[in-house]
Amino acid sequence: MSNKVLFVFEGEKTEEQIVSSLQVFFLQENTTIKCVYGAEIYQIYQAIKADEDLDTFNLLRERSVQNKEVLDGFTREDFAEIYLFFDYDGHSSLADDNKLEELLAFFDEETDKGKLYVSYPMVEALKHISDYETFRDLTVACKKNIGYKNIVHHVGINKLSRFNKYDLDTWNALIEVHLKKANFIVHDSFAFPNELIAQPYLFSKQLEKYINPLSVVAVLSAFPIFLHDYYGNDAMKKRIAMFH
Repeated sequence: MSNKVLFVFEGEKTEEQIVSSLQVFFLQENTTIKCVYGAEIYQIYQAIKADEDLDTFNLLRERSVQNKEVLDGFTREDFAEIYLFFDYDGHSSLADDNKLEELLAFFDEETDKGKLYVSYPMVEALKHISDYETFRDLTVACKKNIGYKNIVHHVGINKLSRFNKYDLDTWNALIEVHLKKANFIVHDSFAFPNELIAQPYLFSKQLEKYINPLSVVAVLSAFPIFLHDYYGNDAMKKRIAMFH
């Protein structure tokens, strides 16, 4: 079994910092993570859907010179898993809730086309915490441009401002509070989940409770949800418990 994992992001700088920082927490020591960027998720989906023989890996490799360099010498078989990380970013001209439901259903297997994880509203949700106690109820408008990055910069805890400075304690605190928030979104209980939370189900609850009635999203990062899936509920619970 290959020990290489491919991460796919929209942007470069912020996501790369998170992945570098995650090395203090994430995966076995011999696991190699490769990252590619600049992918527009809707375009990837349309291209693969239109050509059944086209795979995510080859499409990404051909999208840019940078991707081609990163993936030079590799084939799809070299990567055990592909994970795609994208922003909900509901004010974008490309945003479409129906399409996102399709995307989450399509990109649902990391060993095949890849598995999609969504941050609400953007990747900066990971550090959008001014108080861990009130994070449960934190929402932001999602259908208009609110200058989200600037909001996070001004209200977030100073210790969380730089992803590349996160230590193991910081990661554990963030993972725990985001997983409790995910459980609150789907089960109305701000407690550590008793089971994994599927991305389509999480999105359906965001639609039902926040997006459709209120035009807001419950702030939530994709990365803790990914780690929860990757390690499994029991193993993640044990990891978190070690820090209490």
